[in-house]
Amino acid sequence: MKRYPALDVSGAPSDLILARVLDFGVTAAEERGAVMRVFFADAAARDAAQQALAGTWNAAVIDVPDEDWARRSQENLKPITVGRITVLPRSGSSPEPDISPSSVSPIRIVIQPSMGFGTGHHPTTRLCLAALQTMDLRNKWVLDVGTGSGVLAIAAARLGAARVLGLDFDPDAIQSAAESLQLNPEAGHVSFEVADLMARPLPRADIVAANLTGPLLMRSAPLLTAAAGSAGAVIVSGVLSDERNDVCRAFLPASVIWDQEEEGWAGIVFSTMKK
Repeated sequence: MKRYPALDVSGAPSDLILARVLDFGVTAAEERGAVMRVFFADAAARDAAQQALAGTWNAAVIDVPDEDWARRSQENLKPITVGRITVLPRSGSSPEPDISPSSVSPIRIVIQPSMGFGTGHHPTTRLCLAALQTMDLRNKWVLDVGTGSGVLAIAAARLGAARVLGLDFDPDAIQSAAESLQLNPEAGHVSFEVADLMARPLPRADIVAANLTGPLLMRSAPLLTAAAGSAGAVIVSGVLSDERNDVCRAFLPASVIWDQEEEGWAGIVFSTMKK
């Protein structure tokens, strides 16, 4: 059974904890009462984050079995609706979740809960889902960078995109995304690949979605805007509200055409169209 490296951090508000550890390869976070459980890409990143927090807050090392996380998620996660899209965690062994008629929306996406790959419940994912719905995706080519569970890629396909490619450096994320795709047969023309954002140029697309972190977005802004060409758009989230201005500067000369905040996180859409 796969186990995921994590820290149980206490002694500060959750947003401050996340701000301090985001540069250490954070893949997920879960609030557990007064404790914030933060998951990392590997044990080395987790241990480095613990050292950075030493003497400031309590940070206990833990390795979390994936089955335990998924079981608790299946018990506790509820459907969430963003505009026309409802995201539902897969219930038990059945691929068709039970929901009440009042929660049905025109587009339903089913995601298997797994440790770090978003089910749509985090504000950054919700912001990206909202941003996608501000655009006409029909016949468009969409690139989802840092795809995780594949929820944004699947949403883009359900919203009419002609082709969607999801990229992630983590093979476990790509496996999770492929499993998600199997649960959503209505999402056609979607594929996933293991790829390092910084290792090579990205393929060209009409719309690029990147739910990453503020520092990574700032470093990769030229790559993301190049992928969108001179007449595309880049959707970004994973940006703390106080990082927003720095991220916007990094994406110049692209212009902001949509901007929204939720629970201390920002979602932004940049147009790369030349004026």
